[in-house]
Amino acid sequence: MIIVTGAAGFIGSNIVKELNRRGRTDILVVDDLKDGENYKNLRGLQFIDYQHKDDFLKSIEDDDFDGTDIDAVFHEGACSDTMEYDVNFMMRVNYEYSKALLHFCLQHRIPFLYASSASTYGGGLHGFREGDACEDALNPYAFSKLAFDRYVRQVMPEARSQIVGLRYFNVYGPQEHHKGKMASIFYQLYNQINETGKAHLFRGYGTIAGKPVADGEQRRDFVYVKDVVNVNLWFWENGAPSGIYNCGTGESHTYNEVARAVIAAMGKGEIAYRDFPEVLKGKYQNYTQADRTHLEEAGYDQGFHKMEDAVKEYVDFLDNGGYFTYGE
Repeated sequence: MIIVTGAAGFIGSNIVKELNRRGRTDILVVDDLKDGENYKNLRGLQFIDYQHKDDFLKSIEDDDFDGTDIDAVFHEGACSDTMEYDVNFMMRVNYEYSKALLHFCLQHRIPFLYASSASTYGGGLHGFREGDACEDALNPYAFSKLAFDRYVRQVMPEARSQIVGLRYFNVYGPQEHHKGKMASIFYQLYNQINETGKAHLFRGYGTIAGKPVADGEQRRDFVYVKDVVNVNLWFWENGAPSGIYNCGTGESHTYNEVARAVIAAMGKGEIAYRDFPEVLKGKYQNYTQADRTHLEEAGYDQGFHKMEDAVKEYVDFLDNGGYFTYGE
């Protein structure tokens, strides 16, 4: 059996779908369906059972899985809302829960692959290399992820099973409808263009490398969700070295480039700019770009999608209903 937490979420549902494609349906999917929308991400998936995240936590604390053959745990479940400022809530959901699951996997020697975040680099002033020298946190979400990464580093030397943390950069692709304002810029622009004919981007604010940012010239390392899934499964299937790794393309694109790619894929639309929100000032990454050195040293050589190709595939997917189809 394989366990995927956050399985009704964006990346989790994509991991389940790819496992299905590879012939695995003996999957326990774990999530919280209370928002009334993310259940739709499960409709196109094949799995053996579902468990609410709180019931699952109690099950592992009570050791209910003792004797169960578990091949791997993919821990994608978390509160990913960067606008959530209740730090105690974030630490309970993202840190304490992850610790409990980590120790369950260590006890039973189960490979544990979990979602970290590029938000752990803060403003990126010191680069994007895995390690204390580059790390910071601009909001409670980032802090909860960074705190867990640092906890993992403490226990990793004594671990007798695989532990892999993947620092996702800006992920986009199918199954992110439910994320609302936290959905990728690609999904938001697709909807904006359909509704208004315009792709709305932020005006320039702040600096990159000491230079003022022009309108729409914020730069991010955008990574297609299929590549994120491939990295996860590659580490597990190859028994690759434990560690915390960047999961990004190593190339940054401006939001203007993103908008032009979406407009080209949709065959309509134009760019418009709006003022930079006050609430994001001082809490926003103007620039991210993964350093892939550590990932490549681990042996990963599968490459990443070209953004324009991925955007075209994603737009076609959205045009055709926007959800996975069961059995495909």
